[in-house]
Amino acid sequence: MTQQNAARNPGLYGGKSSRRITVRDIAAAKQRGEKWPMLTAYDAMTASVFDEAGIPVMLVGDSMGNTHLGYDSTVPVTLDEMTMLSAAVVRGTRRALIVGDLPFGSYQEGPAQALRSATRLLKEAGVGAVKLEGGERSADQIRLLVEAGIPVMAHVGLTPQSVLAFGGHPVQGRGEEAAQQLLRDAKAVQDAGAFAVVLELVTAELAAEVTRSLHIPTVGIGAGAECDAQVLVWTDMAGMTDWPGGRMPRFVKQYARLRESLGDAAKAFAEDVVSGTYPAPEHSFRS
Repeated sequence: MTQQNAARNPGLYGGKSSRRITVRDIAAAKQRGEKWPMLTAYDAMTASVFDEAGIPVMLVGDSMGNTHLGYDSTVPVTLDEMTMLSAAVVRGTRRALIVGDLPFGSYQEGPAQALRSATRLLKEAGVGAVKLEGGERSADQIRLLVEAGIPVMAHVGLTPQSVLAFGGHPVQGRGEEAAQQLLRDAKAVQDAGAFAVVLELVTAELAAEVTRSLHIPTVGIGAGAECDAQVLVWTDMAGMTDWPGGRMPRFVKQYARLRESLGDAAKAFAEDVVSGTYPAPEHSFRS
């Protein structure tokens, strides 16, 4: 890319533009062959840190159910909860494209329900796009949202809202029939107008094939290195998650140990309070 083109088409990651990233920027990155990162965010403070770090896309995921709301799965998350936390993330950012998840039960009835739910996230939370799970089965919902002017990120492979039907978290796309179905799902959401598609827990070989076959970006999570983008739940990435049995998923890479650091800070504070060394004179006011 020439310097002139680079100035006209700045990279998604780390850019300093004064405007929000849009789905047109995402499409241009695919054409340039540029890879980009996406992280989840659930509050204004954390989102502001990621925005300052140059993360171009943030997902207010229904993973908030596990990470922030104390649920055992994403299924109990409500549209009210999603709207409140999405609005906080939007307020905490200036540049990133904010994508709000449509939680379980907010779009499964059909396109009309999906439109009502997505419209609420746009109007009340201010997100720039929404995400919903499902391939061929969700194509009608995606099509109506796109026709209404609402950008949609799709999600195929392992779809956490269907964890009860999956009976766990199995890797998707193994076997010829499963692989062909996932390819059909990916092409169905593209044809319906989705601007990107998340591939979750998909074999690396199949994810690479899907990425080559689509003109929209693929966002991998446990789907190998050939996807156009990669996403992680931020509490996993930063070492905040308390894994059941200490078993971290294979696809997660921890870039910090914030759970340990935060625990150490809390203990140090508590010990200072118990010993009477906090507050010290420099932390106190005098008349």
